[in-house]
Amino acid sequence: MEDFIVSARKYRPMTFDSVVGQHALTTTLKNAIANGKLAHAYLFCGPRGVGKTTCARIFAKAINCLNPNSEGDACGECESCLAFNQGRSLNIHELDAASNNSVEDIRELITQVQIPPQTGRYKVFIIDEVHMLSASAFNAFLKTLEEPPSYVIFILATTEKHKILPTILSRCQVYDFVRITSEDTISHLRAVAQKEGYNAEDEALNLIAQKADGGMRDALSIFDQMASFTGGNLTYEAVCQNLNVLSTEHYFNMTEQILNRDVKQCLLSFDTILQKGFDGGIFIGGLASHMRDLLVSRDAQTLRLLEKGKQRQERYAEQAQKCRPTFLYRAIKLCNDCETSYRTSRNKRLCVEICLIQLVQAIDETDCTSGGRSPERKLKPVFEATEQTASSAVAEPTPELRAPAPQTPPSVVAPTQPQPRTMQQSAPKPRVMNGFGPSLRIQKNEQTQNGGTQKQESAQQAEHTPLDTEKFRIAWYEFIQSLPRESQAMAQRMRDMRPEVTDADTVRIEVNNVQVAQYMHNTIIPPLLSIVRKTLKNDFINIKIDIQEVQQAARKYSKAELFTRMTQINPALNLMKDVLELSIE
Repeated sequence: MEDFIVSARKYRPMTFDSVVGQHALTTTLKNAIANGKLAHAYLFCGPRGVGKTTCARIFAKAINCLNPNSEGDACGECESCLAFNQGRSLNIHELDAASNNSVEDIRELITQVQIPPQTGRYKVFIIDEVHMLSASAFNAFLKTLEEPPSYVIFILATTEKHKILPTILSRCQVYDFVRITSEDTISHLRAVAQKEGYNAEDEALNLIAQKADGGMRDALSIFDQMASFTGGNLTYEAVCQNLNVLSTEHYFNMTEQILNRDVKQCLLSFDTILQKGFDGGIFIGGLASHMRDLLVSRDAQTLRLLEKGKQRQERYAEQAQKCRPTFLYRAIKLCNDCETSYRTSRNKRLCVEICLIQLVQAIDETDCTSGGRSPERKLKPVFEATEQTASSAVAEPTPELRAPAPQTPPSVVAPTQPQPRTMQQSAPKPRVMNGFGPSLRIQKNEQTQNGGTQKQESAQQAEHTPLDTEKFRIAWYEFIQSLPRESQAMAQRMRDMRPEVTDADTVRIEVNNVQVAQYMHNTIIPPLLSIVRKTLKNDFINIKIDIQEVQQAARKYSKAELFTRMTQINPALNLMKDVLELSIE
């Protein structure tokens, strides 16, 4: 059995043309070799696994080649090239700065610099992870790096350019390597699979490329892992299973359930995903990406932005035609907001479930073309009170704005101990807060002039749906998410509150000081009441705020103060103190 060599080493590029995804850099290096314009120091920087050290080795091999071609590539047949291929070249030295980062290591390097090459034209020193050198080692290296002998070329490689001293950067030609695109990674993996005799689906290779995030070495390592797991048959489902990645099939099914307005099935599907061990934050982030992919799939010009295989692109384009653009805009925003609040939410599952309910209700919102909504208010809270539609206004012979019977406004009540404190809420003036506010129905009275009698339109029948804590809390958290940015501090306070339904129509909320109660009384309660009454179909909901102030601990008295208080109750203690000649310490 032959020794196994990982693909990252077995298929390491040996020429500039075989380097993947760095065409601009390799062309520059080849032209410099062909024209004889070589610098004395180079700095290759970029993410891991994109070809920095590989290009340094190819470059060192090419400049020492005895018979380079016209394009600057090494011939691969001369003594210098053969010595390099067999790992016995004395002109190319590699130093790992991660483990050789002291001043003594740099001094030893400077000593080797003084020895000219025995064969070939240049002595090349490749220093990998150069940012790991200590400050003293950098300072000891400066003079040699600035004025090396004519036969010495330094090639520094690093993944963290910002850690390199400016004095080092100014002495080098800097080459920035870029992340390798998914298309280039898939093409290279497909070529490796053909050479190894593996059967690999394009979707599976695409998933590996996305997981590698622009690093070819990572992509080849994952490729070897998947080949071992699948026995050489790399399918999309097998790769998803091994990498513990949530398959796009879940997102397609969830989107279909949202489009069908099936809230129950959405929650059940989300529960199934959680049972498989996936985190809700990963799911909601993937759903946001899925909605984005659907948006770019609606147009043939933006379809190229979708980094998927051809079959997957066709499926995205098919489902995208079922979604209105306005729904996709709103869905992306809802998922993004949910992903942001998920990190700080105490009830993370409820946070995602509320987002799914919002997505289902957003279908009906985007389908409504009437109601007086202006274009700049398309992204509104799900439970926002809407105006009467034009069609309902036409149905009445005499259209008028109406309101329910006057109700007792909510009050803010302090605890009964030690002293009751009550703030009565007068009829609040309607306020509008960045897109949400109370929807008022104004009752119009008509006064007749004959006999001074009044004629009043019959009030619209008030709704009174039974209220429970769970439904109110859902509307409560929905209202919190609709608060504007300037109210985020208050929104965080409200997330920690636990509203409780105390009776049929009263909700009790506890706050810790009067200032918060006053702010909620003046700013939060009016729009909140309007929205929850509309949402929960109960025009008699009342909110009571209890102020639970932190009581100060009783002051600790000294012994002398305690004796003084005791003598006030029993003066005979003073006589006992004098007779017995006692002292209070």
